[in-house]
Amino acid sequence: MFDPNSRYAKIQTASLTDAEGREVSYVRRRFVPRSEDLPTLAEISVTQSDRLDLLTGRTLGDPEQFWRVCDASNAMNPPDLTARIGRIVRIPIPQPQ
Repeated sequence: MFDPNSRYAKIQTASLTDAEGREVSYVRRRFVPRSEDLPTLAEISVTQSDRLDLLTGRTLGDPEQFWRVCDASNAMNPPDLTARIGRIVRIPIPQPQ
């Protein structure tokens, strides 16, 4: 259902039957890990030209792994991470999902 690199790749699916008898499938909730439990690969100070996908591509080798940086930096809204120049962004060591 999801790309193997997705944060949702290993999340179980479930289904329910609605009031009209239709079966609806959904992905169960993903619990965000505690950032302090994620080992840090690097801490980067955001510059004017930084974008989250560029930071992630440069440090983790895959721009689509931005969600790992969000988890490590306690960011629910990815653009917040690069909105302020000088903000320190944590880059985690990728962990198995």
